[in-house]
Amino acid sequence: MRIGIDLGGTKTEIIALSDDGDELFRYRQATPRDYHQTIELIASLVALTEKETGQTGTVGMGIPGSISPYTGVVKNANSTWLNGKPFDKDLSLRLNREVRLANDANCLAVSEAVDGAAAGAQTVFAVIIGTGCGAGVALGGRAHIGGNGTAGEWGHNPLPWMDEDELRYRAEVPCYCGKQGCIETFISGTGFGTDYQRLSGRALKGNEIMHLMEEQDSLAELALCRYELRLAKSLAHVVNILDPDVIVLGGGMSNVERLYKTVPALVKNWVFGGEFETPVRKALHGDSSGVRGAAWLWPQP
Repeated sequence: MRIGIDLGGTKTEIIALSDDGDELFRYRQATPRDYHQTIELIASLVALTEKETGQTGTVGMGIPGSISPYTGVVKNANSTWLNGKPFDKDLSLRLNREVRLANDANCLAVSEAVDGAAAGAQTVFAVIIGTGCGAGVALGGRAHIGGNGTAGEWGHNPLPWMDEDELRYRAEVPCYCGKQGCIETFISGTGFGTDYQRLSGRALKGNEIMHLMEEQDSLAELALCRYELRLAKSLAHVVNILDPDVIVLGGGMSNVERLYKTVPALVKNWVFGGEFETPVRKALHGDSSGVRGAAWLWPQP
């Protein structure tokens, strides 16, 4: 079997999959904010999984960061206690087997490419548009990491083709990475809420703004129209570089069904040559994609 682990800032989830992708076991536990305690938690979860299933398995893991190919230690993790540590090597030593590790957005891409919304597609670009904004690339069902370990860090490129209001937004809303104008600040769920607050003076969550949409609130409609345009421009940038076979959306904003009708038409306005027939689909496995993708880091032979 394949064991997948999704290490989140608050919860760590483990799953066991059979060769055909059937779920054999799943469990979730709070994540300790300590490096050595995290390693021991994962070891205990793997032991529990193998005891409950009566099988041993390969282990793959998704983290909110990546392993530097130069230093061999974790970088860019918002679970900061992982940064600077040889996490995959320490886990492999503790579990007495090789552990494969990838960015959580890359795990989303792998999951959806193997048996999800992009099953069988050669080149998959998978986006997480939730509290933050990240992306991953899967090529032939395998995570594309890149020479610097940063492939798919789409959210920390600047929003393309900014208009005057977006230039003002860039100045008003800095990104935590230290730069301004990052795609994440515009098209994450947080960015959607920030833009509505700029328009209305009211601080609301994304689902609350969508409820106002149902009541024909004009400012909520304007905020969503602006969001759709910004998402389309950002995806057009990717199409001009990578031209994926399928684009998959995950995270909270992916539940806005209207996006799948409006955004593809808008992308055409920004793609070089004006042609865009690429499917834009909602992640089939939803919140489970990350942990399933971690398991699939050990691909089928």
